[in-house]
Amino acid sequence: MQHSIDEAPAPTPAPSSEALGEWNPTKESVRSVRGRHKVVKQRGGSMARSGAVLGVGMIAAVGAGGIATAQEKPAAISMPDVSEKAKELPGVGSLLGGDETVVAGGPLTQGALTESDAAAGRDTGEALRSRILQQAADQKSQAATSAQEAALTKAADAAEAKAKQELSQNKKAAAEKARKAEAARLAKLAKSFSLPVAGAQLTSYFGEAGSLWSNDHTGQDFAAASGTPIKAVASGTIKEAGWAGSFGYRTILELKDGTELWFAHQSSMNVSAGEKVAAGDVIGRVGATGNVTGAHLHLEVHPGGGSAIDPLAWMRGKGLKV
Repeated sequence: MQHSIDEAPAPTPAPSSEALGEWNPTKESVRSVRGRHKVVKQRGGSMARSGAVLGVGMIAAVGAGGIATAQEKPAAISMPDVSEKAKELPGVGSLLGGDETVVAGGPLTQGALTESDAAAGRDTGEALRSRILQQAADQKSQAATSAQEAALTKAADAAEAKAKQELSQNKKAAAEKARKAEAARLAKLAKSFSLPVAGAQLTSYFGEAGSLWSNDHTGQDFAAASGTPIKAVASGTIKEAGWAGSFGYRTILELKDGTELWFAHQSSMNVSAGEKVAAGDVIGRVGATGNVTGAHLHLEVHPGGGSAIDPLAWMRGKGLKV
């Protein structure tokens, strides 16, 4: 028995572009799509970087060369040139070859690497990390230097203050030593001198002006009761003893150095010219002879027999307390 086999129909050929014509969508042929459309927000997108790359280092590297490196695979990044803005960041200007000086390495390459970094095979992050660490080390060194200078200045000031204090103490000690030495000298010298009248009151002083004198007062007055003993102030020779007009009874004692001591207004005299006397010897008595208003001793001092000087200053220079 013969069976017929139906043949499969031949496929319809696809219309050619010439048959269909070119499709040009227009406002009328495209129907608008309405409804809400959810836009998936892109997440992530962080630039690939090596483990040692810091954020500011990546900006500097991209701004300088436009290429960043990663440990797994390199990725080319195209970004606007932000090198000028990056230079304004603290410490980044030096990394981009700006006005600041690069701390470590030599001139930067396009990848923000120095020639030495490139030769050593360092990537941008490692190079940046090295520079940041170097900059921190330099700042620490500068701080240590400043602290050392401050310590040295403080030590110098302390030493200077101590030296001044020691100098002041030495001066005070020297002055005190000199004072004691002078006091000892005067005490020893005072043994060779004597006050002219014991217990007398000082009245008219040397250099005073008054109607009783034709000129300023030329001596020192010691007020005491009439008849009070008058003592030789120092050892010497009696040069003159007698009446002397306005001085009344006056005795002139000449010392070994030629100084003359005049004792005036005495009521009486116990010595005569040419006689030798010692300090403390009684040579006369307080009186009121001559031009006076009351009983007192008028004492004058004439160094070398010349003009009179202040008797109090002279006696104090001999260690007498008057």
